[in-house]
Amino acid sequence: MKIVFNRTKVSNAIAPLMATAVNRSTMSASEGILIEAKKPSTVILTTYDLERGMRTVVEADVVEEGYYVINAQKFNQALHVMDSENVTLTINDKFRASITSGRANITMIALDGEDFPAVPSLRSEMGFYIRQSIMRTMLQKTTYAMGVADQREVLNGCFVHVEDDHIIIVACDGFKLATCKRMVEIKRGNENDSYISYSFILPVKTVAEVNKLLSDDEDAVTRVYLMRKHIVFEIGNIVFFSRLIEGQYVDYERLILTNHKIKVEADKDELMSALERASLITEEKIAASVRSHVKLNVNGEYIEVSAISVNGSSYDEVKIDHEGDDVVIAFNNRYLMDTIRSCDTEKVRFSISSPLTGMNVEPVDEEEGVEELYMLQPIRMKD
Repeated sequence: MKIVFNRTKVSNAIAPLMATAVNRSTMSASEGILIEAKKPSTVILTTYDLERGMRTVVEADVVEEGYYVINAQKFNQALHVMDSENVTLTINDKFRASITSGRANITMIALDGEDFPAVPSLRSEMGFYIRQSIMRTMLQKTTYAMGVADQREVLNGCFVHVEDDHIIIVACDGFKLATCKRMVEIKRGNENDSYISYSFILPVKTVAEVNKLLSDDEDAVTRVYLMRKHIVFEIGNIVFFSRLIEGQYVDYERLILTNHKIKVEADKDELMSALERASLITEEKIAASVRSHVKLNVNGEYIEVSAISVNGSSYDEVKIDHEGDDVVIAFNNRYLMDTIRSCDTEKVRFSISSPLTGMNVEPVDEEEGVEELYMLQPIRMKD
């Protein structure tokens, strides 16, 4: 195989692919990048860590076709240390790769392309199109609530449900729950143009990579293909594919408490400022100590935000609109801040029943076609 390419273009194309190249593995081919060169000018680059993978196509002058694997990290580093923009990659029959640029030359070992892990099918009869900005925003609002190393595997990711006219994304663990729904037309991607109704669970690492790849451009669209065990996203010139989490997601709607007797509305920025000051106390890392909680005392027209640790204390008052009884309730401050931060409105609403039951957090006056609800479990306070 022999190809001649522009160093910067190929380096930029490889950069996102490095996220799905294994750094250390007993299967050396999975540490590599699969290079498929086809005349006259097509080079397909693929990385795959057996859970997630990426593929992209770059233009190059293909002098001799080939199908080989070279170490992704070493190839990426080699491109960065070359001075010339014109680079030639040659791989001979003895699996010796030679990277030449100007007077510089680097050699490394290559593998037969057949040794590369089998990549799942990247096309399916089932799928849909969705605006990238919508999916990115929804994932960003819910990912903080995903489980991490939870014994219930289905919680270690985001649940997604898609139909013709809406999309729902949910994440939860034992302490917090986030639900986000958008009423939006979803373009059908099924081969027979049938009605869309899909549910799947994206793993934590997959959600993180999709978030990086998706754009905020209102006109950008991603195509999604669904298989029984895998999902494929076509995002710009990148094809990202991943294994899905198998299993039935929890019945999250049954977890959401309703008919709360206490309602509190507060200015989001004022409340966040008070919580950030409290975080100076709650987030202290003191040897042999436990992080303290933040206490909310709903008292008449104000909510008192306070925190106490062995090293100090904080206290703030935020004016509120309040219905129902007064109540004192405590939370993990970081979880509470993440929850409030997900609300994009000027005001947020707390719905509370007691100091020991979950509190609902909702944006006030959210835009039409948007439904968001967040729930957070309180911390039991010592008397």
